[in-house]
Amino acid sequence: MKERQLTAERGGERLDTFVARRCPELSRSYARTLVDRGLVTVDGRQAKASQRVQAGQLLSVVIPAPEKLDLVAEAIPITVLYQDSDIIVVDKPAGLTVHPAPGHPSGTLVNALLAMCPDLRGIAGTLRPGIVHRLDKDTSGLMVVAKNDRAQRELSRQLKEREVRKTYVALVQGVPKPAEGVIEAPIGRHPKNRKKMAVVAGGREAVTKYRMREEIAGGRYALLEVQPVTGRTHQIRVHMSALGHAVVGDATYGKRSEIVGRQFLHAWKLGFAMPLGGRSVEFESPLAADLREALEALRAEG
Repeated sequence: MKERQLTAERGGERLDTFVARRCPELSRSYARTLVDRGLVTVDGRQAKASQRVQAGQLLSVVIPAPEKLDLVAEAIPITVLYQDSDIIVVDKPAGLTVHPAPGHPSGTLVNALLAMCPDLRGIAGTLRPGIVHRLDKDTSGLMVVAKNDRAQRELSRQLKEREVRKTYVALVQGVPKPAEGVIEAPIGRHPKNRKKMAVVAGGREAVTKYRMREEIAGGRYALLEVQPVTGRTHQIRVHMSALGHAVVGDATYGKRSEIVGRQFLHAWKLGFAMPLGGRSVEFESPLAADLREALEALRAEG
């Protein structure tokens, strides 16, 4: 637990906004939570989040130690490409779920990160990593995870403003024509199967760019570089299926494959600005071994 003493330099600002601005490690929503819990006082008195501060007022902000979640830190082997006090960039293996869920509290990326990041400062008052984007369980490749509120806010902003650069490698059925294009089709819940997504009228805007890298096995398959401009659930898989070129091995939006035991989709490149300082960085993950072996086998077929 730590306490911050602040003096308002000007008047008229909402209390929760002022606290979040002067304590950059706090999000505005968490600042409001602290106010609502009585952990912020103005001139020694408790106040409401909507109260306007006045110039010269003295504020005390008590920031409690992050609460531990009922999750176990697990030493799951994961490749780390970069780590500092704000973020960690990992190469997630296929088969690893990102988040714990009811009935599945362990064996996830979050459990692994709790063991790998002893310097976690917590997100919104809980001792957990800040998952700002996700990969499906059976998709391998790069993810960046925040270690504190400030980093999570900045990475989330970059994602919202479409400043994060994500490039995937996908093997699809057939050869798309044209060989390079942009898919713009709204995505929402499937009208008949709520566990699936689909291109639907009235869905959320979804934009995917693709470029063919290689035609394989006499045109039965194509290796693509794919860039999701937006970040909808299952976006690449849904868009490629809607285009008539489902991702190989995608049992949900295409069909199972004897070539590979999961969808042939890999988060290859990830670029963003560092949360502190704004330096532009880009990371690259080599194609996962099972995908590489499947590709080599297809090329050998001619």
